[in-house]
Amino acid sequence: MPTLHSPPNSSHPITHASPSGNPLATSSLPLTSHPVTVFSTTSAHTNTTVNPAAAAAANFFNDLLNKIPLPRWVIYLIFVGGALLILLCCLCICIKCCCKGKTKKRQQKKDEKINLNGVNGKTTTALVQPDVADVDYGSTKQQRGKLLYSLEYNAAQSELTVGIKQADNLKAMDLGGSSDPYVKVYICPDKSRTCETKVFRNTLNPVFNEHFNFQITKSSLLKSTVVMQVFDFNRFSKHNIIGELRLQLCNVDWNHVIEEWQDLGEPAKFEDENLGEICFSLRYVPTAGKLTVVILEAKNLKSMDIGGSSVKTTFSAQTNPYVKVQLALDKRKWRKRKTSIKKKTLNPYYNESFTFDVSFEQIQRVNLVISVWDHDAMTRNDAMGKIFLGCDATGNQLRHWADMLSNPRRPVAQWHNLLSAEQVNSTLTLKKKIPLASKLPGKLPF
Repeated sequence: MPTLHSPPNSSHPITHASPSGNPLATSSLPLTSHPVTVFSTTSAHTNTTVNPAAAAAANFFNDLLNKIPLPRWVIYLIFVGGALLILLCCLCICIKCCCKGKTKKRQQKKDEKINLNGVNGKTTTALVQPDVADVDYGSTKQQRGKLLYSLEYNAAQSELTVGIKQADNLKAMDLGGSSDPYVKVYICPDKSRTCETKVFRNTLNPVFNEHFNFQITKSSLLKSTVVMQVFDFNRFSKHNIIGELRLQLCNVDWNHVIEEWQDLGEPAKFEDENLGEICFSLRYVPTAGKLTVVILEAKNLKSMDIGGSSVKTTFSAQTNPYVKVQLALDKRKWRKRKTSIKKKTLNPYYNESFTFDVSFEQIQRVNLVISVWDHDAMTRNDAMGKIFLGCDATGNQLRHWADMLSNPRRPVAQWHNLLSAEQVNSTLTLKKKIPLASKLPGKLPF
């Protein structure tokens, strides 16, 4: 396309030719010699550099979004929902890890309870916990010292000789880092005679070399336990026990003299006394919600005097035992019944039955307390022995309760050794009696 150019200082008009060759209209404005400012319509570019990888990723992402046949806001909403879902999953995993320990503890507590829904007529022996006599009170690793003792039994004279030789590295009980030890020896469950050694001042390694004789038959020997307790003597206060040894004599080989060292253990929480035995049967009918307790008999009860203290068998004629049957619901006293009083005997026979209304839901929260009392017309009745059964019990008591639940509608009878009232009360801390509905607060009269 031809174009006519003129010098910048020329005053002639500029004529442009069209593509067809026809001249266009000429401008009547002459060209001046003033400089002309030219404005550019193109945008200015900065000197900043763009990362090629980021640009390529952005283009790829945009191309990918363009290929999806959905609006952009729908795609963004899907991405946000997915991110929230992943965050929620991570939060759940964290909560599960943190609560894992608590879940295990709760599961252990649930496993310890008796599952009544799975009653199928089988004995739930696996649920039975160790008996109180099986608990090792000396299992703690606290160092209390060692004791050298000897045992010898003369079958011809029915005499047991217990020798207390010496002690070593006893625990210091005084502020000065020493002790004033002596040893007390007796035999359970009779405990008719208690012997003590001499007191040794300010020493942790005393040498006693003392022997004590006990008259005991061979049959009683195999059922007895010899107890050796080491005490710290205090003139003006209670004597503190350092440690003790309890040896079951049925496990001793009496063919030769026994002499050995043993570590002192923690003293037992309760003294092992022979308070007698009681036999009773339990029967539960889940459909009717009936719990039947039959008190059959008791034997070898411990005789009581008027004041309630232990005495010899000469006072056995004064003992008038009766049995109290009590139900506790949620550790609260609920219902109670009692047998007739048997006069002047330590081996009473009752064969008396008591029936309680206990629903299937309540039987899982009920404890049965059986106690033997000595009736006295002049003074307060004395507790001779006690025992409790239920899901909170242990040993033979829990086994008897579990057998009753595993054999519905069948009476299950068993003998039980009586325990002291203090021992049972400390284990089963009962609250006040359940209030009657008419005495509940907030009940308005009509």
